[in-house]
Amino acid sequence: MMTFPTRDIHQNSELNVSAADYSLLTDLYQLTMAACYVGEGVEQKRASFELFVRRSPEGFGYLIAMGLAQALEYLEKLSFSPAQIAALQATGIFAQAGEQFWSLLREGRFTGDVWAVPEGTAVFANEPLLRVEAPLWQAQLVETYLLNTLNYQTLVATKAARIRDVAGEQATLLEFGTRRAFSPQGSLWAARAALAGGLDATSNVLAALQLGQQPSGTMAHALVMALSAMEGSEEQAFTAFHRYFPGAPLLIDTYDTVAAAQKLATQVNAGKMTLSGVRLDSGDLVDLSKKVRSLLPEVTIFASGDLDEWEIAKLKAAGAEIDGYGLGTKLVTGSPVNGVYKLVEVDNIPVMKKSSGKVTYPGRKQIFRSFTDGQIKADRLGLITDTPHTGETPLLQLVVKAGQRLQPPETIAAIRQRTANSVASLPEQTRHLNHPISVPVEIASTLGDLTEQTSKGE
Repeated sequence: MMTFPTRDIHQNSELNVSAADYSLLTDLYQLTMAACYVGEGVEQKRASFELFVRRSPEGFGYLIAMGLAQALEYLEKLSFSPAQIAALQATGIFAQAGEQFWSLLREGRFTGDVWAVPEGTAVFANEPLLRVEAPLWQAQLVETYLLNTLNYQTLVATKAARIRDVAGEQATLLEFGTRRAFSPQGSLWAARAALAGGLDATSNVLAALQLGQQPSGTMAHALVMALSAMEGSEEQAFTAFHRYFPGAPLLIDTYDTVAAAQKLATQVNAGKMTLSGVRLDSGDLVDLSKKVRSLLPEVTIFASGDLDEWEIAKLKAAGAEIDGYGLGTKLVTGSPVNGVYKLVEVDNIPVMKKSSGKVTYPGRKQIFRSFTDGQIKADRLGLITDTPHTGETPLLQLVVKAGQRLQPPETIAAIRQRTANSVASLPEQTRHLNHPISVPVEIASTLGDLTEQTSKGE
């Protein structure tokens, strides 16, 4: 582990991130390696790095690729300001780096190519979600940010797709995970990935408005308790909130869920209230939902409270009368997607990692997907120079050429539809929650031969 002397450096206790900060939002070794490349005179050699997952999280038969839009925005805006360069110099870490390194940073922009699978595409272990082909120092520098956004959004999008698959097309699914996401920035990415992965709406107001969506939510126990205490009863609390937000579901489990439903039923049956929905956040959701349904047969019933695809499957199997779900903690956290970003070619020389348990395939690759009756039959991992077999579709597409995007960003609706189509195309055994069987990924003979040849080299 490298250690360096510490110096007093200007602190920003807010720790906020803006596009202007992108260049420094990286691990130190990306910059120290870039300085080394400059010193050795190889910084402009063409290099290719691929981002992929060695193994899917336990219990996942597939992943839904997500986060490309933010990755491309990052590459487009990457630059070093004079103040950032001065801050790096002030650390003393780069004392042995020559002026050429600082000149490179001052003038540097991303000028490479990017190949990627479209967001919302189902992928499997060892398949590249993205490849960067650029001057070595650029391709190296961007690793940290690309892994951060693709790993996290792919996790949330995959969870969202699995939840939609289990809950069914008719269920209303709301993302409630902002307070449990790993950071404020993470909450925005989580909301985006959840919507693109199949959920209907998010309670995150900033995320919704930035994405051109309508934010959605209900109410909290605090309002019921506050107004009940000051205005006399839970019924009066409901009446007050409903007066201002007649379309919002009411949270009815603050005190006695069944009693609350009975009182609401009285008002609904008497024509005093038109109630759109109620939410249950605790207790025996199966039993309570059935009792609430008997009292309010025409009212939409939402459930929340640490739910995920497994819990929803159990509720449905038990006959719960639930029309929609609020998803939070388990959606935006969960088992991490351990994507990696590995060098596969430099200066036209294929390279591979040979470490035990972490061997990688060399060379620039392409994923060739084949279908039978609308379902994925198999994937073939080959080289970029390979020709598709009859019926195969190449998945990786050129999305950035010489630093310039080739297409405008896709809409959430378009990505959500691709996600739905991707999940529908998966074999049933791959969609199972318990012991899923992933789609087979064949290693093309060309890639196998290159791997063997590269492995024999030093």
